[in-house]
Amino acid sequence: MDITWAWSAYLIVTGVMYFFVGKALQHSKYQKEVMILGYALNTIFTFSYLMVNSVTTLFFVQVGLGMAESLSTPIWDSLFANDLEEKNNTFLWGLATGHTHFVTGIAVAIGGLITYYISFQVLFVIMGTIQAIATIIQARLLFVKKTVMKKHS
Repeated sequence: MDITWAWSAYLIVTGVMYFFVGKALQHSKYQKEVMILGYALNTIFTFSYLMVNSVTTLFFVQVGLGMAESLSTPIWDSLFANDLEEKNNTFLWGLATGHTHFVTGIAVAIGGLITYYISFQVLFVIMGTIQAIATIIQARLLFVKKTVMKKHS
């Protein structure tokens, strides 16, 4: 039941925060920076699984992950939509959404093997490391795009 309530808290916080983040950042010039902040928080809270020693800390981590996702995903979706030449390109939206399910499915299978044969701690370190790498890549892409745009201005 603890995992059920923790997952429920994650989903509810994420869903509610999507509305607030979407509204608050709709016209903000700092959307990309907030998206990177969301990725960074995701990294921190992923590594925080290593410190979970009670139901309370599990809830804290899940709520933190929900807030992190709500800072990054709506902005990523918006930026993706703005970069589409054809606004109703179903195939590209399918790729954007489908790849996350595909990769998550593979990650869950590998994660299950890691926890079965090694430990949850190793899994959490691997997850946090992958998230940190993703955060760095996103931040570099943001920085490189700004630098390239400034050079061409």
